[in-house]
This record gives sequence, structure tokens and C-alpha cells, in this order.
Amino acid sequence: MDATTGTTGRSLDPAELHERRERVFLVLAGTFLAAMTLLNVIGITRFIQLGPMALAVGVLPYPLTFLCTDLVCELYGKARANFLVSVGLGLNFLILGVLFLGDAIPPVPAEQMPPWQVLQLAAPVALPNGDLVEGSVGLYQLIYATTSGAVFASMLAYIAAQYCDVQLFHFWKRVTKGKYLWVRNNFSTLMSQMVDSVMVISVTFGAAFLRGDIALQALLVLIGSNYLFKAAVALLDTGPFYLAVHYLKRYLRLGNGEYAVPGGAALTAPAR
Repeated sequence: MDATTGTTGRSLDPAELHERRERVFLVLAGTFLAAMTLLNVIGITRFIQLGPMALAVGVLPYPLTFLCTDLVCELYGKARANFLVSVGLGLNFLILGVLFLGDAIPPVPAEQMPPWQVLQLAAPVALPNGDLVEGSVGLYQLIYATTSGAVFASMLAYIAAQYCDVQLFHFWKRVTKGKYLWVRNNFSTLMSQMVDSVMVISVTFGAAFLRGDIALQALLVLIGSNYLFKAAVALLDTGPFYLAVHYLKRYLRLGNGEYAVPGGAALTAPAR
């Protein structure tokens, strides 16, 4: 099949086809980075009860990152997927840098401080970073304490889980010789999300656990809830993943064994 013609019959200029493929990658990359940033920004600022699961609100958009990397793996290949994960890692460093900078720069004088910048506390509060604050706490100090540790934890989990997801996706693709799309989608995501869930909860709440502020049972509940939610979403997105691959391959005019990158001939047969 001629990639510039595809199944629609309308011929596409090579420049137009290239632009179409880059736009789709930009949408997938933007969704990936937005979901990852939301995890870091809202992180553990609130915990919600979703059925039997106790979840940090930052977890809600996170399964989208695995769906996006799987789509990039399938449509653009391993190199593009690794590039996207690396950009996300750099963005994590940027977030940490801005948080550190905001904490390091001296605040304005007390008389110029807006009233919402200082919160009055009725009782001492132990922050996730180990500090115990009494009387009052700065709003940014509270945000920094609840966000910086979570960002660091998510960075470690991110490095392990996202690169693991990309590697496993292509491993299962080689094992199945490009067939059974659901196998590489589900098995790569389920295994990498286990790594992510254990690491992010352990690092985020490890200090609190060692201080005795959180019980082992509560820690295990958080890990189990975190993984259960991600695994459930991963299984539910199998249908949307199939549909997205089917329509995007047609839209991107991808032939048999082809990736949407220059010289992107795949090593395996197309998924069935």
C-alpha cells in the first residue's frame, strides 16, 4: 500500500502526511505530559475513597500516561516512546527546580503578605517531609512539603515504570510476532504499573512510616488501592486502545510493518 494514498483513495502530499503524523504525536505527547504534571502538582493534596480504593487525587489521570506510551510505541516505535519518556523526566526536573526556587527565595515582608498566605493551625501538624508545624504554616510551605516529596517519589517511580513499559511492550511484540495487540498492551502496562505503585507509595510515605506516623497496614492499603485502580483502568482501556490503533493507522496512512516516522519500517508484522 502506498502510504500517501492509504485506504481513503485521496492522495496526500508527503509534507501534508508528515504534518498529520507529527500533529498526532504532539497530541499524544501533550496528553502524556499533562497527565504526568497533574500527578505531580495535585499529587497527595487530597485522598479520596473510590469504592474499596483509597487514592491520592494525583493518581486519577496517571493511567493515561501508559495508554499514551503504548500508542506511541505501536504507531511511532520504540525510539519515539523513549524520547517521550525522557522529555517527561526532564519536565520532572523542571518542576522540582521551580519548587526549590520558590522555597529558597525570601518571602515579602509580613505586612505585605496577603492574608491567605498564612494558615492558622488549631493543632500541631506533621508534614510529609518530617517537619512538625505549630500555630501557623505558610501556604507555600504546605504546598512545598506535600508536593516536593511526591514529585521526587514520582520521578523514581516514573523512571522505572515508564521505561519498563516501553521495553516490555516491544518485548511482548517480539514474542507474539506482532500479533495479539491486547497482550502487549495489557501485560506491559500491568507489570510496569506494579513497579510504579510500589515505588511511588514507598518513597512518598517511607519517612512517615519510619517515624510511626503511618501504619504498615495503611501503607499496604495505599499500594493495593493505587495498583488496583491503575490495573482496572488498564484493562478497561483495551477496547479504546484497539479502536485508536485501528483508526490512527488509517489516518496516518501506515502500511504493513510501518511506523509513522521517517524510514520507520517495523521489524515485525502488524498487530491483528
